[in-house]
Amino acid sequence: MAMFLGLDIGTTSTIGMLVELPGRVKALASRPVTLHSDHPGWAEEDPEQWWANVCALVPDLLAQAGGGRIAAVGVTGMLPAVVLLDEDDRLIRRSIQQSDGRCGAEVAEMRKQIDEAAFLHRAGNGVNQQLVGAKLRWLARHEPENHARIATVFGSYDYVNWRLTGAKRIEQNWALEAGVVDVASGTVDPELAAMTGVPFAALPPRSRSTEVIGHVTAEAALQTGLAEGTPVIGGAADMIASAYGAGIRSAGDVLLKFGGAVDILTATERVAPDARLYLDDHLVPGLMMPNGCMSTGGSVLNWFVATFCKGIEAPGGNLHGWLDARAAKRPAGADDLLVLPYFLGEKTPIHDPAARGVIEGLTLSHDLGHLWRAVLESYAFALRHHVEVLRDMGHPATRFVVSDGGAASDVWMQIVADVLQAPVQRLQGHPGSALGVALTAAVAVGQADWDAVTGFVKTGAVIAPDPSLAARYDRAYARFHDLYARLKGFHG
Repeated sequence: MAMFLGLDIGTTSTIGMLVELPGRVKALASRPVTLHSDHPGWAEEDPEQWWANVCALVPDLLAQAGGGRIAAVGVTGMLPAVVLLDEDDRLIRRSIQQSDGRCGAEVAEMRKQIDEAAFLHRAGNGVNQQLVGAKLRWLARHEPENHARIATVFGSYDYVNWRLTGAKRIEQNWALEAGVVDVASGTVDPELAAMTGVPFAALPPRSRSTEVIGHVTAEAALQTGLAEGTPVIGGAADMIASAYGAGIRSAGDVLLKFGGAVDILTATERVAPDARLYLDDHLVPGLMMPNGCMSTGGSVLNWFVATFCKGIEAPGGNLHGWLDARAAKRPAGADDLLVLPYFLGEKTPIHDPAARGVIEGLTLSHDLGHLWRAVLESYAFALRHHVEVLRDMGHPATRFVVSDGGAASDVWMQIVADVLQAPVQRLQGHPGSALGVALTAAVAVGQADWDAVTGFVKTGAVIAPDPSLAARYDRAYARFHDLYARLKGFHG
């Protein structure tokens, strides 16, 4: 039987998966990724590390599967990371990640120069730090020698696709969130590119997610173990692939994705741009996907462990589980300890690159369990803010599904259910974005239809909210909002 390879170029790890239709995951493996934050608000990664991970993962996956034929490859990744090549196709610098918050001054400058309402209507997304042009304006100002060398601008999975095939493309949702696509026509618009600060000549052609953009080259085959000539598709934004893999296809369905960043996504047939959230194409034609993406999530949990838990010996080395056990023994609201999770600034819905992580109310009576619980609660409060925005936009947001690594935490998911005062549905063994893009590859080469996902998505436990905690979390959520409002601009 033919297999389909999904590669996820994630913020904290590179994940590979082999799937076999109609519903079997044949192999799964991952390699860690280093996130560099050399200055406050910065988030960078080395694309060469992504490629090295891919080269290591493919032989591992094939060994797990006992060999076999890979019929097509799909690559997904964080959106929109910015990867720059010079005219000799050499990397100019480390990637600037989607969570990077360095370009606050450039965003403010753009808001003065651009009619934001008109831009939102035309580009589908507002003027914010997600725009690739904002990051390139920062480079022009602070690294002019690097900016002058730019010959190619594309994203994380676009880069890996290029290494696999030699073909340079920008996938449809990278282009959309980059701010260079006219949402009505779906075409890359030179006027939008110029308006935001992206050199139009450096943008490769746009590709659809399901488009076969090329085939594995002899050189890539030698490095990865893939067969030369294997089809490679345009790929997908990680949160969109994850939402499809989770079965989010109906109005009212909402995915809460707990990866290196925390995302929230819903499906709709309506095109209704709103500056508070992002707008992307669903993988299924005819559907759109309004969504929110925070700057952080699991990346902050990993930072917390690395920073505050040095020397602690946890059973099996599982420090996250060790901290969860302590947080479970602390009361809801963490004894009035409150965290704002804006450690890399924040994207949706506040779009404030100058926002900062805050620990408020800390006393000598608090311990690591309180701190960990307060961090987990902070993301639940931020998700509640997003849910309010979705409903204000007219999206029902009635059924909540959780996925990715953080969804394995019983404590965190119970907190989310309690803060939202709504049940959250786990998925049994859902492996996230890699599954979605692997199935997209199968659709692209005519080996499956979009319903193939039903063979992989299995519902798990439903975590019910505790009604007795509603009032307590209502008060804590009000404090969360108030604290940000009082500190806004303090660090600007």
